[in-house]
Amino acid sequence: MMHLKGKVAHKFAESPLLQLSLPPWRSRLMALLILASFAVLIGRAFYLQILNNDFLQEKGESRYRRDIEISASRGRIADRHGDVLAISTPMKSIWAIPPATTLTPEQNKQLAALLETDAKQLSRKLDTDKTFVFLRRQIPPPVADQVAALKLPGIGQNKEYRRFYPTGEMTAHMVGFTGVDDKGLEGVELAFHSQLLGQPGSRSVIKDRRGQIVEDVGSIKPPQDGKDIRLALDSKIQYLAYSQLKQAIAENNAKAGGVVVLDVRTGEILALANLPTYNPNNRENLSGSQLRNRAVTDTFEPGSTLKPFTIALGLENGKVRSDSIINCAPGRLTIGSATISDAHPHGALSVAQVIQKSSNVGAAKIAAMLPYQKMWEMFDDVGFGQLPGLGFPGEVSGRVRPWKSWRPIEQATMAYGHGISVSLIQLARAYSVFARDGDLVPLSLTRAEAALPHGTRVFSPQTAREVRAMLELAVLPGGTAPKAQIPGYRVAGKTGTAHKLQGGRYANKYVSSFVGFAPASDPRLIVAVMIDEPSAGKHYGGDVAAPVFASVMSNSLRTLGIVPDAPLVVAQSPKPPAAKAKL
Repeated sequence: MMHLKGKVAHKFAESPLLQLSLPPWRSRLMALLILASFAVLIGRAFYLQILNNDFLQEKGESRYRRDIEISASRGRIADRHGDVLAISTPMKSIWAIPPATTLTPEQNKQLAALLETDAKQLSRKLDTDKTFVFLRRQIPPPVADQVAALKLPGIGQNKEYRRFYPTGEMTAHMVGFTGVDDKGLEGVELAFHSQLLGQPGSRSVIKDRRGQIVEDVGSIKPPQDGKDIRLALDSKIQYLAYSQLKQAIAENNAKAGGVVVLDVRTGEILALANLPTYNPNNRENLSGSQLRNRAVTDTFEPGSTLKPFTIALGLENGKVRSDSIINCAPGRLTIGSATISDAHPHGALSVAQVIQKSSNVGAAKIAAMLPYQKMWEMFDDVGFGQLPGLGFPGEVSGRVRPWKSWRPIEQATMAYGHGISVSLIQLARAYSVFARDGDLVPLSLTRAEAALPHGTRVFSPQTAREVRAMLELAVLPGGTAPKAQIPGYRVAGKTGTAHKLQGGRYANKYVSSFVGFAPASDPRLIVAVMIDEPSAGKHYGGDVAAPVFASVMSNSLRTLGIVPDAPLVVAQSPKPPAAKAKL
């Protein structure tokens, strides 16, 4: 039976209906195509693996090769003598690749302790979908070495730099500071950021899937450190300005203040100090008042320190001479509905005495002889209403109204420094026209290495010398600033006392100032002092600001070795005669 079934099945398989009728060439073609395909694949593999492996190498490197940035050191900032004011110190930053970071509770606790953070906060940073996070920036290298010793997966570190300021708050407003990314944010750090900033380099490494470096392939580009900046600032003079200003603020219970010291010959800023100030190495809880570089960014009405400019213009235009008599009686002058008053009534005064006694009435009467446009052009020529051109962050132009909108009372008040606003750095620079025989010197934050700069002519040398002589009278007995005298040196300068504007009205608060230069026989330094809101019983510039000037100027002249040009005993006011006994 079984044999019968086999025969039937065999016959069924040999049925013509089930036989394939393919031509022989077709099967041979298919075989050739399959062989050709294998040949192509083998050839392609040989080409990629042996002859040209760049493509596969590139794809492999794209997954495991990384270019790591090598930080460049920011340039140093130094004073004119090379003493360092800002320097970058090597630090480390700790980072993580969260997907590759698996820490045990004990490892998490150890890492948190080294990074001085909370373990829970660290866990939250690592529990993220981000592929890269910083765990801590700018930590000391010894701490970074302890982190590396833990050999934690997915945790790495980069070299970076932290800015350190050796002189601290003394030079804070001049030098400024940088952020955590090494970008300049204030002061010279911001003004010269492009020069100070280095160009980072890079190196090529192979990393495993956990982000660990397993092979250093080599350096691609070395870093280029930033350029060093040498300032005109003299650290010794800066300390004098800062310490004396600090003492004056405390003694006069003042709100704020500023001091600027300029080199008459070069226009270099030898010192710039402000209070309140801050420590750039520890900037926690900073306020706006601490950060304000008042000498550059704040303006104020300069008061009587502007009288010499009005009188110089009168001399220059032949309206008055130094011995011309101005009737200042009875100490008041009414213009329209407003009245101008002197602090102390005077009678007839010479033009020189208008400076010496600081008469508002005398200055206003001289201004009335001058065309509005001429007076405005003079203010513009000495730099008022214009940026100082330092490139310093936040520098302001002040305010001088267009002359076409002036009224007689406005011209009168501007003659003695009201209705016009200037910065302390502008005021100090403007006085160079009297110290330099009539020309205005450009200012410089950096040390002058080239020839002496050429100033812009504002007044004739004769006019400048005449005003200089008047400014000497203001410091001698009978003037408003005998406290500005310096033993051994002739001094020329002018006091300023101005009410402060608040809410559009003059309040019972003052800005006290003094600007002067020495030695008067051959001026070398200009010192400008501003004390804001003194409230310890004195507010006149001669009482509050002049002593600061005398201390800063005298010590600065001796620091620079400037030869004295006067007796070592200051002039004293004559004592009144003793009263005779009645017979």
